[in-house]
Amino acid sequence: MATGGAGEMIGQVFSWLTDSAHWRDTPLDTGITTQLLAHIKFSLIAVGIAGAIALPLGLFIGHTRRATFLVAGANALRSLPSVGLLVLLTVMIAPHFHGRTDVGFVIPTEIVLVLLAIPPILSNTYAGVDNVSPAVTDAARGMGMRGRQILFGVELPCSLPLIFSGIRSATLQVIATATIASFVPLGGLGRFIYDGLQQQDYPQMIGGGVLVAALALTADMLLALIQRLVVSRGISGRFSKSGGAAADAVDAAITRAEVAPV
Repeated sequence: MATGGAGEMIGQVFSWLTDSAHWRDTPLDTGITTQLLAHIKFSLIAVGIAGAIALPLGLFIGHTRRATFLVAGANALRSLPSVGLLVLLTVMIAPHFHGRTDVGFVIPTEIVLVLLAIPPILSNTYAGVDNVSPAVTDAARGMGMRGRQILFGVELPCSLPLIFSGIRSATLQVIATATIASFVPLGGLGRFIYDGLQQQDYPQMIGGGVLVAALALTADMLLALIQRLVVSRGISGRFSKSGGAAADAVDAAITRAEVAPV
């Protein structure tokens, strides 16, 4: 019975996902394609803003070893309740834009997503630069390189694997959490999850979750491909079994970051 019920539900979810009518907009409802594009837009904006804030800040802190308290402060943002913060910000911001545009709902949603994306990018960027072997930076200084040249010519390339790890983590978290946009009058794939729950339309609810997971996996694969193209083979160690001292230092930093408590 249980096996048959699960198999029947899987079939219903598959039918919902493959029904072409669900992918098109109708006068009464918005299709999967439009909601998927909205979800991608919310996610890209949030990760872009978070990267623009966290990447330069992480490079500065890692290079100068100053203001390291900001990293700990940013990690504290992980404990914020996303839905509660969204409701609070919407109550504070939305009335100022009522009746004109959706900006009053977009701003609170993006603030929550940006606050969620900053910690992994900032902490990984800082850790990547901070864990570059001192022998490497001393050699660069001995060659006559100055601070900015060392940062962008030595420390940044060596820390790229860990930086990409932070960006990938932030992207996955943002895509998963962007479903909260459906708590306010915005689109996104979360609409299918919440509408399906309210209507007890479980194929729609599960189908929405499958779409979010598929989008997250696709984004992670694309970022992994970009990482493989951008990161030097000497750093990643793809030339040989031993990637050299720089690659060993980066691998050690990645290992420490993975086992560190979140």
